[in-house]
Amino acid sequence: MSSVTHLESGRETRLAAPRERLVSASLAWVFLSSFATLISFDLMLSVTPMYAAAAGAGSAGAGLVTGELMLGTVAAELVASMAMRRFRYRTLLVAGAALMGIPALALLGGAPLPVVAAVSAVRGFGFGLCSVVMATLTAMLLPPQRRGEGLGVYGVVDSLPTVVALPGGVWLADRYGFTAVVFLTAAAALVPVAAFRWLPGTADPGTTEEPADAGLFAGLRQAGEMRLALIFGATTVAGGVIVSFLPLAAGVPAGTVALGLLVQALTATIGRWWAGRWGDRHGPAGLLVPGLAIWLRSPAAVLAGMALFGTGFGIIQNATLTLMIDHMPASGLGTASAAWNLAYDAGYGAGPAVLGLFAGHTGYPAAFALTGLLMLAALPAARRERAAARALR
Repeated sequence: MSSVTHLESGRETRLAAPRERLVSASLAWVFLSSFATLISFDLMLSVTPMYAAAAGAGSAGAGLVTGELMLGTVAAELVASMAMRRFRYRTLLVAGAALMGIPALALLGGAPLPVVAAVSAVRGFGFGLCSVVMATLTAMLLPPQRRGEGLGVYGVVDSLPTVVALPGGVWLADRYGFTAVVFLTAAAALVPVAAFRWLPGTADPGTTEEPADAGLFAGLRQAGEMRLALIFGATTVAGGVIVSFLPLAAGVPAGTVALGLLVQALTATIGRWWAGRWGDRHGPAGLLVPGLAIWLRSPAAVLAGMALFGTGFGIIQNATLTLMIDHMPASGLGTASAAWNLAYDAGYGAGPAVLGLFAGHTGYPAAFALTGLLMLAALPAARRERAAARALR
C-alpha cells in the first residue's frame, strides 16, 4: 500500500468508523510507564548540572552533562526502529528503564565529572529508547478513528511530569539534598521493570511476531515524512531557544520567567490535547499553518507570548506526530515514532547550542528574531502538507 493511500484510508477510518474505547488496560500500563520514566528524566534534568557545578566542574561542566544526556537520547532514537525489529517492545522498554534508573545510583556520595557525564549519556540512551517504544505502542494500541485524541491524551501524560518534576527536582535537592533526588529518580525509572508482566510485547498482546519495518532513513523517504520532520524540527529548535534564553534575557524578572515557563508548559498540554480531538474530526494537516502562525504573532508581553508559544507548540506536536503515523503503513509506526522523537530532541538540543553562539555576539533579541525567521521558513512546507491533505478529500 502506498503512503498516500494509507494516509487517505487512515483519515477515513478516523472520521467514519464508530467510536471505540480510547484507553485499554494495556495502554494504561504504557501510560503509567511513560509518566514514571518522564518523572525520572525531568527530576534530574536541572539537578544534574547543579550537581556537576557543585562538584567544581563550573558552568562548562554543567553544560557538558546536559549535552551528553541529549547525545545519548538522539543515539537511541537513531537505532530504536532497528531494535524494535529484533526484540519485543516490552523488553526494550524495560531495558531502557533500567538504563535510566540503575546508573543514577552511581551519583550517590559524590562523583567526578567524567562519571556524571557518563551517567547522563547512559540515562539519555535509556530515555530515548523508552520514548520511541512507548510512542509506537501508544499509536498501535489506540483505535484508529480516535488516534489523534489518544495521542493528545498521551501528550498530557507526557507533559504533566515536566510541570511537576522540573521544579520539584530543584526543590528536593535544595531541601533534602542530591541523595533524595537520586533515589526518587531511580525508583521512578524502574516502574516499567516492576510492571513488566502487564506491558504488551507487541501492539496485540496475543501475538508474538513484530511487524517488519523499513528502518529510520528509508522511512524518512516516504512521501511527506521528511517534510513533517523538518516542520516539527523547526518548532523544537525555536522551543529550545526560547526556553533556554528567556531566563537570560535582560529586563525580564526571574519571577516572570518562572511563571512564563509554567504557563508555556500548561498551554502546550492543553493545545496538544485539543489538537488531537480537532484533528480526528477535521484532519490534522489543517493545524500546521495555524500552529506556526501562533508562534509568529505572539505579543511582546512575556506571559501572553509564552501562552501562545505553548499553545502553538502543543498543536504542532500532535499534528505532526499524527500525520507522520498516518503516512506510514502499520509496519512503519516504529519508524514514524523514532523520526518524530529524533526531530524533537535534535532540534531542542541543537537550537540553543547553535543560536547560543550567535547570541553571544549579537545579543538575545537578535537570536529570538532569527528564531522567528526559522518559523517563516517552515510555513511553505506546512502549506504544502495542508494542500496534499485537501487533495485527498
